Amino acid sequence: MTEISSSRPISATPAASRPVQTIAEAAVKLLQPIGGLLAAGDSADAEVVSVKENAQNSFQVLLKLTLNGGQQATVEASSNRPLAQGSLLNVTAVSETRLMVALQPGGTAVLDSIDLDQLPVGTLVQGKVVSSEQLAEARSTVYRSLINLINTPLAGRQMAVEGPLPLPLGSLLSAQVQSSQSLQFLPLSAQLDQLALTQQLATQQSRQGSLEGLVQALKGMGDELPTNLRGTVDRLLASLPDVSQLSDAKLLAKAMENSGALLEARLLAGHGAALGQDIKGNLLRLIAQLLPNLPNGPAALPTAGASNAMAQALPAFIRSALGSLGQASARQQALSFPLPSRLAQQAEGEGDLELLLKMAAAAVSRLQTHQLSSLAQSQMTPEGNLLTTWQLELPMRNNQDIVPLQVKVQQEQTPQKRKEEQKETLWRIELAFDMEPLGPLQVQAQLIRGAISSQLWAERARTASLIDGELPNLRERLVSAGLEVSELACRQGIPPQGPRTNLQQRWVDETA
Repeated sequence: MTEISSSRPISATPAASRPVQTIAEAAVKLLQPIGGLLAAGDSADAEVVSVKENAQNSFQVLLKLTLNGGQQATVEASSNRPLAQGSLLNVTAVSETRLMVALQPGGTAVLDSIDLDQLPVGTLVQGKVVSSEQLAEARSTVYRSLINLINTPLAGRQMAVEGPLPLPLGSLLSAQVQSSQSLQFLPLSAQLDQLALTQQLATQQSRQGSLEGLVQALKGMGDELPTNLRGTVDRLLASLPDVSQLSDAKLLAKAMENSGALLEARLLAGHGAALGQDIKGNLLRLIAQLLPNLPNGPAALPTAGASNAMAQALPAFIRSALGSLGQASARQQALSFPLPSRLAQQAEGEGDLELLLKMAAAAVSRLQTHQLSSLAQSQMTPEGNLLTTWQLELPMRNNQDIVPLQVKVQQEQTPQKRKEEQKETLWRIELAFDMEPLGPLQVQAQLIRGAISSQLWAERARTASLIDGELPNLRERLVSAGLEVSELACRQGIPPQGPRTNLQQRWVDETA
């Protein structure tokens, strides 16, 4: 597999299809008897009119037959291989309900442009190079290559591309659709990084559990905790900010810095001594000290330094303990916001310390899910803008309750086309929390060129009415802060769920 260089980083999600090979010969099953059009052993020409993917890796195809006498007829069949729409085939009847099909030589027209209805801008196309030659009549050095597409609805078709470099024969490559006449090749390293990230994100998401369950369990045990754990538990509980503290900009910034989202970066920078209030760091210390207190746990970990303990905090013993945690929610979208609350359940015969270990490890996985989700959402948009995402969770104290505040901040920068132009930056923020007596709340806002717009969503009708009455005060405070306010609204319910494009995520598109 050959790596194709790229001028800038691009991340894209492959289209929902599976790799296929060009068909030499395959069998298809007719959905209805052929009705005497072809006797067993007779052959005819056929064209693939349409292809529809069904469940269980099967495809429903519509074939237009041209018989020897020139008569034409259409038949429906099912195939275990996707036949490229528009392909020309030779078909031979095996029985009343079975045909053997083979691709005619040159039976698939070479694509010299991209149908954006089938492959919208941003689609990832993958293919294999089957030929590459230099064009003799070109004024500059230009190579024309033929690529067999192996994904998207055009799988099996050939595409002709021209460029200044020859493409190695047999190499596999990926490219992102930029327009009907241009592709942006992707480096192999970026694809492998994205694959590893997706797999790790799914793993962490299936293990994660809410931190508030661990905090309540720690409070409930109180004096029953082993002496060597009490200091670590006290440090963990003290690191949780109060609701009132988060109304101060400096304290909010400090709480976000200690949320665990920056732990690895701070360790790499040599700031390990200043991590006493980092939530993830304190969770890892708790795990390291829980292990030797378990009946079948390993010996005590060295206490020479926090970094040493953190490096050994998640051995195979913990991963085994997490194996049965959260299998039911593995189907959930790891990139959804906010992450749903989830508590670990105590297994039969499981001791209190074993449950604490499970909860602590699940809480670490929850923080890591937010971190990996941030990476997965940081990419180049189809418009060529650089999108950077920071997603984290702040467990905040509200009287006797622990309320998780989930935060997602996104920065989208447009490319600088000319030296005299400045990069334009669009900021988005999403907040989600459930605090009594207000109930579940979500906030979405965006800021560009000093103009802000926001939508709030409250699940309780009384809360929605209360917030709606306070919006004029909020508008006044935003204006006094020097901002131009466009839309402020509060709705009852929850924001629209499911996949959203970057454009759809702009709730009020200030750049339009």
